[in-house]
Amino acid sequence: MLQILTPEGELVGEPPVDIPMTRKLYRAMVAARLFDRKATAIQKQGRLATYAPFEGQEAAQVGSAAVLRPDDWMVGTYRDAAAMWMQGYPWELLLAGRTGHERGGSPPDYVNVLPPSITVGAHMLHAVGLAWSERLQSSERIAITYFGDGATSEGDFHEAMNFAAVFHTGTVFFCQNNQYAISMGFTGQTATETIAQKAGAYGMPGVRLDGNDLFAVYWAARTAVERARNGNGPTLIEAVTYRLGPHTTSDDPTLYRDEAEVEAWRSRDPLERVRRYLEVNDAWDEEWQKHIEGEESAVVERAVQLAEGLRVPGSDELFDSMFAEPTSDLERQRSLLESEGG
Repeated sequence: MLQILTPEGELVGEPPVDIPMTRKLYRAMVAARLFDRKATAIQKQGRLATYAPFEGQEAAQVGSAAVLRPDDWMVGTYRDAAAMWMQGYPWELLLAGRTGHERGGSPPDYVNVLPPSITVGAHMLHAVGLAWSERLQSSERIAITYFGDGATSEGDFHEAMNFAAVFHTGTVFFCQNNQYAISMGFTGQTATETIAQKAGAYGMPGVRLDGNDLFAVYWAARTAVERARNGNGPTLIEAVTYRLGPHTTSDDPTLYRDEAEVEAWRSRDPLERVRRYLEVNDAWDEEWQKHIEGEESAVVERAVQLAEGLRVPGSDELFDSMFAEPTSDLERQRSLLESEGG
């Protein structure tokens, strides 16, 4: 398993980025954790319908998204808010989607990120289609898709991987193996020892790495993205990480996993190992930590205000948003609603 930075913050390989870039990525991980904890808190207050925490997976998401170009495609899941934010999806819209507001699923036009997929596994097909389209147009844009270990048991995973390999699409398959698909542990998910080794059956490279190691993630993702961009086809990356919190805020993980296991993984905190590395290199101190936490907390709080301040759509928008020119059936339905006082 590829590792460059140990949980103690010690290098066992060559870092893929310099200290200034490491500080930038560390700040992004801090911001992501603050967002995650805030979203969890306001869901418990009834201000979000539900929420899927990603604490513990910040290095996997931030490190992989950091190697993309702004116009590359990203197709992720309900647990990939950090990666989506890195690629331009605003915090406030990621929150709005969790309130049930339709606006949450409409990122800005300049953001090539599809809305978070709730259906497990199906979104991988969209990523392959996007990458194939770009290849047919002789474009260098690539597509990265995120999914968990549970999604690899879906037929969509096989179809997406096989199509991508056969048609040589510029797709990066990024599996965050966080050990659990709700309550199903990894060993109950597949008979193979790893997810990465499945790549061989499809004729593409497979890489298994320490998903809590920012440097290993960055290096592997950059290599896979460059391969895809140069027309050399897809790659499967398995980032071995851990979901420290529940599957969603409606889940009770104490029913299926031991607290000792959670604490063992907590000692491998992706943020803490980067912090230690920066501290040893005289690039971190408590004052700077408080400064970035204060600034990023303010950004997250503003995002909450914006999400909760979105105007509730009127009934007319239900019809106006469907087609450029409304169909006769839609006009009939609109008239029916209006006649009933809607």
